[in-house]
Amino acid sequence: MSGTTTAGSGSSRTASGPWRNWAGNVTSRPVREVSPASAEELAEAVRRAAEDGLRVKTVGTGHSFTSIAATDGVLIRPDLLTGIRRIDRETMTVTVESGTSLKRLNVALAREGLSLTNMGDIMEQTVAGATSTGTHGTGRDSASIAAQIRALELVTADGRLLTCSEKENPEVFAAARIGLGALGVVTAITFAVEPVFLLTAREEPMSFDRVTSDFDALHAENEHFEFYWFPHTDNCSTKRNNRSAGPAAPPGRISGWVEDELLSNGIFQLACSLGRAVPPVVPALARVSSRALSARTYTDIPYKVFTSPRRVRFVEMEYALPREAAVAALREVKAMVERSPLKVSFPVEVRTAPADDIALSTASGRETAYIAVHLYKGTPHRAYFTAVERIMTAHGGRPHWGKLHTRDAAYFSEVYPRFAEFTALRDRLDPERLFANDHLRRVLGD
Repeated sequence: MSGTTTAGSGSSRTASGPWRNWAGNVTSRPVREVSPASAEELAEAVRRAAEDGLRVKTVGTGHSFTSIAATDGVLIRPDLLTGIRRIDRETMTVTVESGTSLKRLNVALAREGLSLTNMGDIMEQTVAGATSTGTHGTGRDSASIAAQIRALELVTADGRLLTCSEKENPEVFAAARIGLGALGVVTAITFAVEPVFLLTAREEPMSFDRVTSDFDALHAENEHFEFYWFPHTDNCSTKRNNRSAGPAAPPGRISGWVEDELLSNGIFQLACSLGRAVPPVVPALARVSSRALSARTYTDIPYKVFTSPRRVRFVEMEYALPREAAVAALREVKAMVERSPLKVSFPVEVRTAPADDIALSTASGRETAYIAVHLYKGTPHRAYFTAVERIMTAHGGRPHWGKLHTRDAAYFSEVYPRFAEFTALRDRLDPERLFANDHLRRVLGD
């Protein structure tokens, strides 16, 4: 094929058109796309890009809402870097290629009788994309996916393959688990795993006042607690996930389809489309949809409880706050929506995480609660997100690295005590800014 060269079983080709992210709000036009089939081929692609004076970015499934993966240089697609390299049952770890999807990893681990300890609520992302941007679920004691990393391998700007862990290159390991694509291209990740276990999920409607009043107790009493508040109502949907001795009792095929597909995707899609076309109907739709989800309890293996299908496309902003500030901030968001002309069709999501030790983790050094706001794809979002962001930054919030925000390096240097540690490491590993783009220049400085 014209414009394509093959090295080993990977390929390099002139980009045939623009790249777009999952939400469709980011577009970029790379000069060339590369699909390496091994770490060695990836290293060669990085060296060649440097020789040609082109910047390099890697993209997974495009689930970030920011332009963190956008480039006008070389776009690396890790589609061929997939699969499990090895499972070590002595150390209870799994090493996986960077382009492997979380779904494929979860299914493969379950087949081996193993599981990650915690995970986010979708699993379409690649393992490298998810960890590099700090993807997380909710947990009292168990943290983000990146916090479960025990070692990782990356190609640095000079084309070297660098392995890091707590014992090997520990200063790189401290930062690269959530590296934003700024320190190198991740080629493999080693995760801690444990024997597969059962979780019982208890989903229950609850009033806004009760959830916020009891938030500390609900967090303390449950291994994984989260809730959704439906704007324009006083209604919330709560979810408590706790380990169970079993037996497994998954949702019935029909009732599960009704909750997860018909209500949460099909009818919700229609409601969002109608709300975008006729904004005044949004509050009435919110009242109906918030009452449609009923209480249910089910027990299954972790990834089937933690994750759910997300077919309705949206844009999102999420801020990590000190956990003790979450309720006050959420009440401010509710008051702001009620006194404004805004019509918000998507529920607001609240989750938690324990403190961790990763330099640019949103939970670095502090107990954390997350408040996430969404709007249906194509709905003007700036007024809503700006108003919410003003509240979050007043509480010292840290925005999720893969979600929309307007913060810059000056702000991050104030809210991340170890920000200078990360940028100094970046200076050492990528002094020529081979892995830079406009977005990283804004959030990390130049």
